[in-house]
Amino acid sequence: MIRKLEDISFFANIQAFSKIGTASIPQNRYNKGNNEPLLEERTDFALDYKDDIQRSIEYIETNLTRELTAIEIAEHIGYSVYHFCRVFSVHQGMPLMDFVRKKRLIQARRALLTNRKIIDIALDYGFETASGFSKAFRKEFGYSPTVYLTKFKAWHSSNLYIHLEGDRMHPIFVTKSEFKVAGYGIYTNLANGYTKDIAAYWDMYIGDNLESKMYEQLTPPEHGEVGICIPASDEGNIVYLFGVLVKDYSKVTPDMITVEVPEAHYAVFTTPPVDYFGSDAAYDADPLAAAVQATWTYIFEEWFPNSEYVYDESKLDFEFYDERCHGHRNVVMDIYVPVQKSTAQGE
Repeated sequence: MIRKLEDISFFANIQAFSKIGTASIPQNRYNKGNNEPLLEERTDFALDYKDDIQRSIEYIETNLTRELTAIEIAEHIGYSVYHFCRVFSVHQGMPLMDFVRKKRLIQARRALLTNRKIIDIALDYGFETASGFSKAFRKEFGYSPTVYLTKFKAWHSSNLYIHLEGDRMHPIFVTKSEFKVAGYGIYTNLANGYTKDIAAYWDMYIGDNLESKMYEQLTPPEHGEVGICIPASDEGNIVYLFGVLVKDYSKVTPDMITVEVPEAHYAVFTTPPVDYFGSDAAYDADPLAAAVQATWTYIFEEWFPNSEYVYDESKLDFEFYDERCHGHRNVVMDIYVPVQKSTAQGE
């Protein structure tokens, strides 16, 4: 009987591996008559190699921006490449060089928030072209580098932060027909002044009481504001709009911006509830804004990579603020993320 070398049950029954890749299986572990090894479960397998695997991971993380090979990593730890690749795959649940690639992409994702060009980051982490980097990035995380930048660049330099703890968030899935939004916004660029522009916009929005003006002028059929970021060009130009749902644009004034949001299938995440006590001055950061940031972070850094969905870049995501976010207790809002089933498996 031929057994696949990657079969965990096979490795779990090998009594001892030497650092040059040999193995011994005691004779009393064989079935009589057919010389097949008894596949008895071992619970100490992971412990046998824990320290060496950890040393290899530390070596990988230290050398992500230069060329790494399986031979080099194995030799650094003191194993033959054949043996070490098998052990690493069982211990980490993925092949060695796939692990290296994943670590590079995770580190590159962090580097995206440092105002460097995508092509420079791609070259640093072993990708020859920006398009090749974007393809690998999208396959690993379920969204493109540009989508990630749009969501996180403004928050990266802010002091808004909370961490979602406890059970995983479970979105609901809905298909929403096309709808129209009108309101106030700005034109800006992801690479130049994006963070300052957004901050200035909110100062203006609050100072000029634009929310009240918007409701008075547009008289929307229902209460609820939509926050939406719209790509305007391949050079990183975007439109940031905060508006309301409208039936048509007949009441729109020249200083307003409009957008038609196409029909899409959405994963809808509700932010964790927060409470407001005292004045605004009592908070270092707005609790709801921090909850929104934490939810976006969870969606992109935890949910997408572990789900069967990818971000649908032909559609638009948006934030929806209704009457649930205007109280003082249990304040929440919804994030609508356009998704489609992943077709990357097996490629």
